Amino acid sequence: MTTSPRTDRTAHAAGLPDLARLQRRTSTVLMASQMLGGLGVPISIALAPVLATEISGTEAMSGFASTASVVGTALVSLPLAALMTARGRRPGLVLAYAIGATGAALVVLAATIKSFPLLLLGMAAFGAASSANLQARFAAADLAAPDRRARAISVVVWASTIGAVLGPNLSAPASRSFAGTSIPETAGPFVWAAAVFVLTGTLIGVLLRPDPLLTARALAAPEEQTREGRSLRAGLAAVKASPRARLALVAVAVSHTTMVSIMIMTPMDLGHHGAGLELIGLVISGHIAGMFAFSPVMGWLADRLGRLSVIGLAAGLLSLAALLAGTAAGNHVQSAAGLFLLGLGWSAGMVSGSALLTDSVPQPARAAVQGLSDLTMNTAAGVGGAAAGLVMSQAGYGWLNAIGACLLLPLAALALFTARRHPVTAPAPAKGLSS
Repeated sequence: MTTSPRTDRTAHAAGLPDLARLQRRTSTVLMASQMLGGLGVPISIALAPVLATEISGTEAMSGFASTASVVGTALVSLPLAALMTARGRRPGLVLAYAIGATGAALVVLAATIKSFPLLLLGMAAFGAASSANLQARFAAADLAAPDRRARAISVVVWASTIGAVLGPNLSAPASRSFAGTSIPETAGPFVWAAAVFVLTGTLIGVLLRPDPLLTARALAAPEEQTREGRSLRAGLAAVKASPRARLALVAVAVSHTTMVSIMIMTPMDLGHHGAGLELIGLVISGHIAGMFAFSPVMGWLADRLGRLSVIGLAAGLLSLAALLAGTAAGNHVQSAAGLFLLGLGWSAGMVSGSALLTDSVPQPARAAVQGLSDLTMNTAAGVGGAAAGLVMSQAGYGWLNAIGACLLLPLAALALFTARRHPVTAPAPAKGLSS
């Protein structure tokens, strides 16, 4: 990472280590937190529908637990961003994991006393841990040079691979670990998740020092060291004033919504065409590998070729994924290829969109804008996930993929318009953190 003499002098004056070493330390801590936090969410979320069915007594209510978690993730995004804006990344992330651990404990209590409303409340609080996992990618970009921001984000996203792959496979052992106790086996994973979130929050609280956001703010240009630009209103104004920021919001929201809407209905379509649980698991594992394992490649491309080029790549990959998955009609190899590309397209859109968003707004407003981005993304995905079930039941999986592909048209049009009217090239090497 390159830094200017001014930046280095400021860092030493503030008693900080050199920025290259500090960025490596920050990335290492965030990667470790993602490995842990990313393990806690999937280890439990896989059994949430089963638990909802057991407590409510009907499969019709099975989807409400996962929906409550998505709603909780969205709702906590702005308060979490406000706290980070005022106090820094560390307090916000620690609080989010604490809320997630509390939510997991409430889920266990709900399973024990058979209370469905308490289950929904617990799952909503549980969603705060997902919000922390998402916000960690922005924390990785706080101290990164502009020409390395996408790679900094992508490495933290990549660290989620371990939890995303191992989590669902640990659900069964976590359930069996409470056999013969007063805790229902289906609630067992949530006990482990609570412990994982406590450990993750402790890791962040102890090791994420100095705080990357506060450090970046201290090293920013004097004109950017102002409190007036840190409010949510200032964040909204920053997005309104920047076509690139608006494109970034759309890229992240559309990529995530398209991925979620198609992915959650794929196991059902595979089952309709005779696929067993093992095959379905392999297809979903390939999809998860596409989402996370190749994110460093997407980060490198976004830094070298420019954010807009990779956003265009995301639209192309997601469109091809919808075409392959939607026309598979029982061809399981084609379905697997489609789901892998779906994950790859999500990775391209998430990494490049997140980097472009950070590039496009003033430093004081970044935390507020990033919270707004996660709120928009999760709200859109929640609506898309709910609508996907209706489309699947009324029109079929093929039409669901066609509609998902149509969501990409506004993204492609906006990217083309922005490229022509507001050209964006690969960021130049940084001369400091104020750019």
